[in-house]
Amino acid sequence: MTDAKLCWLDIRGAGTATQAVLEEALHQRIDGIVAADPAAFAGLPPTVRKVLLFEDGLDAVPADLGAADLVVVPGPREERAALQEAHPDVEFGRYVEIVDADTLEDACLAARLEPWSVLDFRDPTKIPLEIVIAAATGAPGSIITTASNTEEAEIIYGVLELGSDGVLMRANTVGDATALRTAASARGGEIDLVELTVTRTTHIGMGERACVDTTTHFRKDEGILVGSHSKGMVLCVSETHPLPYMPTRPFRVNAGALHSYTVSQAGRTHYLSELHAGSKVLAVDVKGRTRPVSVGRVKIETRPLISIDAVAPSGQTVNLILQDDWHVRVLGPNAAVLNSTELKPGDTILGHLPTADRHVGYPIDEFCLEK
Repeated sequence: MTDAKLCWLDIRGAGTATQAVLEEALHQRIDGIVAADPAAFAGLPPTVRKVLLFEDGLDAVPADLGAADLVVVPGPREERAALQEAHPDVEFGRYVEIVDADTLEDACLAARLEPWSVLDFRDPTKIPLEIVIAAATGAPGSIITTASNTEEAEIIYGVLELGSDGVLMRANTVGDATALRTAASARGGEIDLVELTVTRTTHIGMGERACVDTTTHFRKDEGILVGSHSKGMVLCVSETHPLPYMPTRPFRVNAGALHSYTVSQAGRTHYLSELHAGSKVLAVDVKGRTRPVSVGRVKIETRPLISIDAVAPSGQTVNLILQDDWHVRVLGPNAAVLNSTELKPGDTILGHLPTADRHVGYPIDEFCLEK
């Protein structure tokens, strides 16, 4: 298994859209193009892996493999020994269609022994893929799993938290390459955090605040980014840490006033007030590592509020309005958990400074004054 998440596009059914699909694939830096005819690889740069896939077996493999980097066929490696000997500069992998216990065992064997395994699970359950991923732990090869659409691709990338090394999806039209790349990047990444210095705290009276209850268990050094302005946010910690008067809620972030922004996938922002069951938000830890998590519900209730002002080393100001209560907390350097009502000028908290203005949550290059 590898750490990189690969995107492979199958262009065998693209028809007249093939050229446009390929152009989009190059623009999106798709990792592999899958075809049945070596002529389809004409003009593709060396940065793209050129894969010939033949589900029907060795008899379909042409004598001339052209510019192919990898040929994937059914059956164990001893059945293709002569083919590999004839093409020493080409890699070979195994295709397995999983329909029962026997073919599942074939998939596990391929994942452990083959440099490349392309797996086609015909039933919608992901339990067989979980079994293969577990069986391949520590193996040097890569597992590529077929997906029928980008929703399935996103799930495949996250199975057992490790996910398949890559996804192979048919591309029938322009837009498929972009959607697949988005599904791969939805797993998370990194975001730049900065140390902010608190300059003032102010009790501002009653208002509505939102608790964001997710369907995940937050780690102790993890929360979500929240701020009054789209260009400045503070890392609010979850209720994973013990409290004296109530049990922990490791799925919850008492996030802030309902007008506040938070960050979701692909750099988009959402108001806390518009989140709902099924929405996505970005969980962020103190090192800036991120992962998308699903919202289970949002609780908006009237509570006393406190306004926290802070400044970045660049001079940019940041504001966050939270429930005015000791148990509502933010994160500081070294994962320090800081009670919001005890913050004072000079304290250091962690935040993020997005660079773009926003229009309906999307980054946009235009004049926008927030204060």
